[in-house]
Amino acid sequence: FKRGLLIHRLMQTLPDLPPDAREGAARRYLARPGHELTAERQDEIASETMRVLTDPRFARLFGPNSRAEVEVVGLVTGRALSGRVDRLVIEDDAVWIVDYKTNRPPPVRAEDVPPVYVRQMEAYRAALRAIYPDKAVRCVLLWTDTPALMELPP
Repeated sequence: FKRGLLIHRLMQTLPDLPPDAREGAARRYLARPGHELTAERQDEIASETMRVLTDPRFARLFGPNSRAEVEVVGLVTGRALSGRVDRLVIEDDAVWIVDYKTNRPPPVRAEDVPPVYVRQMEAYRAALRAIYPDKAVRCVLLWTDTPALMELPP
């Protein structure tokens, strides 16, 4: 659980830094005594996070059209929704909802994703379709352990 929280925090803040400053910042953050991490755990978490942030397959998710920790509030099928998207990317023709997942091992197929994750993303998709009716709304899970991007079907 702690590992997941730390990775989420790093992936929230590091993309705002210049690329050459990210790894040093990650390592300084993880070395804080309050985290109570061994040097080995610090290295593992920093390496996992940096693999994601430096992978060219994910560049669009951390580019200038993206924002971290975006609040989503609205009515979805008559029910109130209040949530937070890990990363939101707004492009000319599409909106990407990105949720970081640190599960080990991650599922290989979308059909094997835990239903709670699917319901969460469905609710976000519905809320953002109302805001961006002329754009495709794509929901993706970013599995940090592999790393891999998994798009969930509508």
